[in-house]
Amino acid sequence: MLEELTRRNYAERTAKLYIQHVAHFARYFKRSPDQLGPEHIRKYQAALFTKWKLSPTTVTQRLAALRFLYIQVLKRRWSLAETPYPKKVLRLPTILSQEEVALLIDSALIPFHRIVLMTLYATGVRREELVRLKISDIDSQRMVIHVHGKGRKDRDVMLSPVLLAALREHWRGLRRKPAEWLFPGGTRHSGDHHLSPQAVWYACQQAAQRAGLQHKKLHPHTLRHCFATHLLEAGADLRTIQLLLGHHDLGETSRYLHLSRRHLGATASPLDSLPLTNQRNR
Repeated sequence: MLEELTRRNYAERTAKLYIQHVAHFARYFKRSPDQLGPEHIRKYQAALFTKWKLSPTTVTQRLAALRFLYIQVLKRRWSLAETPYPKKVLRLPTILSQEEVALLIDSALIPFHRIVLMTLYATGVRREELVRLKISDIDSQRMVIHVHGKGRKDRDVMLSPVLLAALREHWRGLRRKPAEWLFPGGTRHSGDHHLSPQAVWYACQQAAQRAGLQHKKLHPHTLRHCFATHLLEAGADLRTIQLLLGHHDLGETSRYLHLSRRHLGATASPLDSLPLTNQRNR
């Protein structure tokens, strides 16, 4: 299976996850996957919901890994009618006001966390994309940042002058200058490997708690949602935001229309036009 994933040029992270999902499937039944069939897949899918309480999106990812195994590796039939992907639950993400974003960034535990949060909001990158940013990706001449995007789809995003100044200050404060990664991991952030995505999540959680925003259940992706929504409120068009976010489908970007105060406020409620009688006069 790993050979087939490599031959089709799947991303390293995707290949690793697919192998982990198939291993979990095999351990659940304590048998090799080639000895399991559609009935086992259906039971496993149900267990993902009932036993492990996974979300529909996560279950879909697990099924995609099994589908790849059975079709591409074992050369077996796979019926979507027998093993349908679960219906997705569409929930609107949490959006912070610009004042709350400023409060979150200012509440960062350490200066390194602050620059991480600033970069997330200023660029709209995913946390996996942020930790893989290289020094060479910062183009101060063109004022853009080159992002190695999800699914090996690279894109350029704007480089804010405020962010550039903060990045230069961050660079001057490093005791050991990194050779490759913009945000290195390790002790005092001086290692030869990049920062872990878990460290980005921790930075966001600590800042949210210090800012008194922990009740909003914030995570690094929240700043990506805020980036898109605040751009829309400032007058940017959906197509531009789609390109900045790296969305394949414009429909995925259009959900921010439901979150923009500018678009919500542009339409009056029908209640406002009702000729109601004043309650006190009645």
